[in-house]
Amino acid sequence: MDEQKIVSNGLEKEEVLALLSEIDKNPHITQREISSHINISLGKTNYLLNSLADRGVLKIKNFSRNGGKFKKVRYILTPKGMQEKLRITYHFLKKKEEEYNTLKKQWDQLHLA
Repeated sequence: MDEQKIVSNGLEKEEVLALLSEIDKNPHITQREISSHINISLGKTNYLLNSLADRGVLKIKNFSRNGGKFKKVRYILTPKGMQEKLRITYHFLKKKEEEYNTLKKQWDQLHLA
């Protein structure tokens, strides 16, 4: 999945990275917990999870034997999901490095004037 596909499909890279990181830390995390941890709406969390599952980045496994409304699920990063997390992390850090270098140049110019 290339960077343009993520953006064009409405998936914000930083939110996807945060979501994948939360799942990587705790596969049993609930949508509500993910939503709270990364500060996005529950509806957007659901959308992102389903979009990523549709793209093969993660699997959503139901492990509840109870047919009740609240099913227990587990989110599993696929090998493609791990690659995607690494790719987004790389681009995120590269962007932050560029921002830092720009700010440093501006700072240096202000102090030389």
